[in-house]
Amino acid sequence: MFKLKTLALATATAGIIALSPMTAFADDGDTSRQLSEARQEGSVVTAIALNRHLNPFKIDVEVENGTAVLTGEVESDVDRDLAEEVAMSVDGVQKVDNQLTVDRDAERNERDDKSMSQRFDNATTTASVKSKLLWNSNTEGLDINVTTMNGVVTLDGVAQSEEAKDLAERLAANTDGVRDVENNITVSAEATTAAKAQNTADDAGDAISDAWITSKVKSTYLLSSNLDGLDITVETKNGQVTLSGTVDTAAEKELAVETARNIRGVTDVNASALNVAG
Repeated sequence: MFKLKTLALATATAGIIALSPMTAFADDGDTSRQLSEARQEGSVVTAIALNRHLNPFKIDVEVENGTAVLTGEVESDVDRDLAEEVAMSVDGVQKVDNQLTVDRDAERNERDDKSMSQRFDNATTTASVKSKLLWNSNTEGLDINVTTMNGVVTLDGVAQSEEAKDLAERLAANTDGVRDVENNITVSAEATTAAKAQNTADDAGDAISDAWITSKVKSTYLLSSNLDGLDITVETKNGQVTLSGTVDTAAEKELAVETARNIRGVTDVNASALNVAG
C-alpha cells in the first residue's frame, strides 16, 4: 500500500486519475481506494494551505479508510481545533484523528506565492510517481511511501526483489518534474502480503478492460519526462497493446514498449507501426 503525506493532489494529476475508468477493473477496489485517499489527503492539505491561520504551520496529513490523521505542531488550541474542522469539511473524510500538539513556540513559515507554488509542484510529482507505481504490474502491491521535496523523490518501504526496487526507482526517475531519486527501499526475502494478494488478483487478467489498459498506458506516457509529448497512438484489444506513430530515437521506442508492457493486464505489445524518425 502506498501513502501520500503532507501533499496536495494538483489539479492536472487529479484530472488524470479522476477521469480514468477505474471501475472497469473488477478487482481494482484497493487501488481505487488508495487513489481516492490520495485525493482526500490532497484536498485536506490544500484547505489547510489556503487557510491564513493554519498555513504557517507544518501539518502532516494522512487519510486511511475515511479517517484523516493530523500530526505536527500549532501555536494554540484554537489552531488545533480549526485544523480538525477544516479536515472534517473535506468530502469523504468521516473522522479526524487529531494528533496535533500545541506549542506556543511552534515554528512558523512564511508562505509566499513561490513557496506555495513549490508545494503544489511537489504534490504533482508525488501523485504522478504514486500513480505510475500503482498502475505498473511489478510495483503495484509494494509497500512504498513516496514523498517529494524540491524535485527530489524519496522512496521508502519494502520490495520483494532488487529488480522491483530498481524498477520503482526507474519509474520515479522518469517522471516529469523529478530531478533526483533517493531510493531507501529495502528488499525482503519474501514478497509483501499486499504484493502476494495483488499478484493473485492479476492472475485474472481478463478482469481488466481494454479501455482501462489504454487509459493507463496513455497516462503513464503523459507523466513520463522522456515520453510526454511524443506522437504515439495507443490501442488495446484483448489485452494486446498496439503502438503507432513516430518517435525520435530507438531508445524512446524501446522505453515506450517497456512502459506499455509493464502496465497491469497487458498480455503483449505490438510496436511494428511505431516508427523511428529518420
